Amino acid sequence: MASFQITGGRKLKGELIPQGAKNEALQILCAVLLTKEPVTIHNIPTIRDVNQLIDLLGDLGVWVTKIGENSYRFVASDVNLDYLESDTYKRKAAALRGSVMLLGPMLARFKKGRIPRPGGDKIGRRRLDTHFLGFEKLGAQFNYDANDGGYYQVDASNLRGTYMLLDEASVTGTANVLMAAVMAEGTTTIYNAACEPYLQQLSKMLNSMGAKISGVGSNLLTIEGVSELHGTEHTMLPDMIEIGSFIGLAAMTQSEITIKNCRIPELGIIPDQFRRLGIQIEYRGDDIFIPAQDRYQIESFLDGGMMTVADSPWPGFTPDLLSIVLVTAVQAQGTLLIHQKMFESRLFFVDKLIDMGAQIILCDPHRATVVGLNRQIPLKGIRMSSPDIRAGVALLIAALSAQGTSIIDNIEQIDRGYQHIDTRLNAIGAEIIRL
Repeated sequence: MASFQITGGRKLKGELIPQGAKNEALQILCAVLLTKEPVTIHNIPTIRDVNQLIDLLGDLGVWVTKIGENSYRFVASDVNLDYLESDTYKRKAAALRGSVMLLGPMLARFKKGRIPRPGGDKIGRRRLDTHFLGFEKLGAQFNYDANDGGYYQVDASNLRGTYMLLDEASVTGTANVLMAAVMAEGTTTIYNAACEPYLQQLSKMLNSMGAKISGVGSNLLTIEGVSELHGTEHTMLPDMIEIGSFIGLAAMTQSEITIKNCRIPELGIIPDQFRRLGIQIEYRGDDIFIPAQDRYQIESFLDGGMMTVADSPWPGFTPDLLSIVLVTAVQAQGTLLIHQKMFESRLFFVDKLIDMGAQIILCDPHRATVVGLNRQIPLKGIRMSSPDIRAGVALLIAALSAQGTSIIDNIEQIDRGYQHIDTRLNAIGAEIIRL
């Protein structure tokens, strides 16, 4: 288990280039299985989850060629379905939650699929019902056999388009069902579809491969099935979660940071939510400039009520940034209520912030009230452990702003979602040592 040793209290200054979007990458990479022709993808982040998925694709028989620093060419012309029966596949796929999105392309192209229960962050229950209910609507039959080592076995020999109303606007569920539907016979209509930029990017890529998807960007997708798809070239968006993390980092550490090439129109309400914490944000072309601020004050609602930040499906505020907003509010002036609706364990990392000196009341598994310190009391460095990707980076931000030295254990969680984060932050003045 690796650790970060962080010397806090340093003001950073410089430019940061966001990595490619992790959540988009996991969908886009699975989609290469839909065609036997070459698919070239640019701006792929070098992070643990993505590297594991690329490794898994290679084991499946996909030819993987690195053609640039963050660009790869994939050719899935000779996929070995027998590999799905191996212990190696079970171990690798079970360790990666994104592996569940291999099912949709498998069902579309090969008419069958097999996946173990996937892993991922320990942030509460993350059910897969939406995926399998969608597959069943398309005519697939699945079986989960605990005696077979916990495998989901799916038969899709007769996929047919249909109307479906998803039970929740699941991002990965929508992506999985969408990839299965693009080669189903007839027309599929998906209502209550997730419409995050990741889904929009996936839809645009699939359309460039020959799919017929309309309604992109809305919660009502219509897919006319086609018999086959061809190769394409695709460039991924910058990671909006990393962009939000850098905004919070700049505010907490009183740093002057420029975030480059942000694709600002794709960020939705993310910049505005940070502005409501009192953070100054300036657009310079497609770059975001955050000036060094001595103080930032949390707004109140127009009726004087306490500001609340809650997660909701896109175009609402993404749950992946609630941990960052929470830690950023620790040194603000004012009080903020965080309402995490989607995952019941995602706020449990606040005990580490409290140990560092933050004033936070954990109301219940879904809500926390942050009373800002207004820089009157600095956080102090401690030893802690990263429970998941986003909490890990929130703790890293806290440690960078604290007095003294902090150690964060289990940084493999951070590496799952943030590319060379220590090296990149050290380049603009941080002091992070990987132990």
